[in-house]
Amino acid sequence: MIIRRDLEQKLKQMSRKFPLVALTGPRQSGKTTLVKKVFPKFEYISLEELDNRIFAERDPRGFLEMYNSGVILDEVQKVPTLFSYLQGYVDQYRKNGQFILTGSQNFLLSEKISQTLAGRISILTLLPFSIEELKGSKYYSKQLDDYLYKGFYPRIYDQKISPTDWYPTYLQTYIEKDVRMMKNISNLGQFQKFVRILSSRVGQLLNLSSVANDCDISHNTAKSWLSVLESSFIVFLLKPHYKNFSKRLVKMPKIYFYDVGLVAFLLGIENKKQLSTNYLRGNIFENFVIAELMKSRFNKGRLSNIYFWRDKVGHEIDCLIENHLNEFKLIEIKTNKTVREDFFKNILYWEKISSDVRNSNYIVYTGEKCQKRTNGSIISWTNLNKLD
Repeated sequence: MIIRRDLEQKLKQMSRKFPLVALTGPRQSGKTTLVKKVFPKFEYISLEELDNRIFAERDPRGFLEMYNSGVILDEVQKVPTLFSYLQGYVDQYRKNGQFILTGSQNFLLSEKISQTLAGRISILTLLPFSIEELKGSKYYSKQLDDYLYKGFYPRIYDQKISPTDWYPTYLQTYIEKDVRMMKNISNLGQFQKFVRILSSRVGQLLNLSSVANDCDISHNTAKSWLSVLESSFIVFLLKPHYKNFSKRLVKMPKIYFYDVGLVAFLLGIENKKQLSTNYLRGNIFENFVIAELMKSRFNKGRLSNIYFWRDKVGHEIDCLIENHLNEFKLIEIKTNKTVREDFFKNILYWEKISSDVRNSNYIVYTGEKCQKRTNGSIISWTNLNKLD
């Protein structure tokens, strides 16, 4: 069963406006499946295959001339020299929707794009399935722990693979293919330990010096390894909002993973029952909500506008979504099925010290019913689309 991806319409739209469209995202998020579905008449060329890669490297002009009627170039970061020739080619022919590029390593793609293809390319990001995409399919579940345990990578669903079987292979493949290409990391075991320690800090302020000490590596090494994980869509940093209310604000980012199932695996969770007693259950649920909001944003072809807010004395808003009118959605995330009025206390504090700012208030919880309260709206984890 092929699940329709929310990014499909935006992908079609951008191909009509730009000569090149780049689709990035983590390995196994469904990029190849999506571009083949959207562009069924385009030839598909994988630059993972050695013969294609050698051809593109040794004769880039001849390579591009062969596919002037529309082509999907998969894993294009394998041949970084090709970007310069793409610039000349699209400038010469000025035809929109001619090249669809995919890649699972965002840093190489972005670096080359910024140098050679600015103004000629639309960059989109495809993450694993979202809750909204799974609704209406046979894979949809009303049990939250199904998602917290399994995550959202498509292959787990369409191949019916157990998360405990799939994630070890995924992690090993990622390390062998992406990490070795991006950084010369000699101790891969130590790198794996670094990733696991980050998972134990999920939803928390990221003190990179502390993480480095726990891994017995330098701060600079930790910083470099973190950039690898960010560039290949394993983790992302949620930045604090700096609005000044004459209070000292926290300036450290929070650490999250793009896929919550990977977090569960890294934490050693081997079945759904273990989730209910895990000391990080609240953090895992928070990661789930934040990641879903990120997916919704990326699926519209937009950059993230999501932050958190925290002052030095402990007042905190889990999530702030800001629009261009300087209006805010304030979101508190609670691992409870019963809503208490004190869930709004930090939101009310924020309102008190920012009375000149317009905002709407939300509590996201693990219950099923959505409802209106005096202080804001209660949103079920199954209805996160109401936050769009």
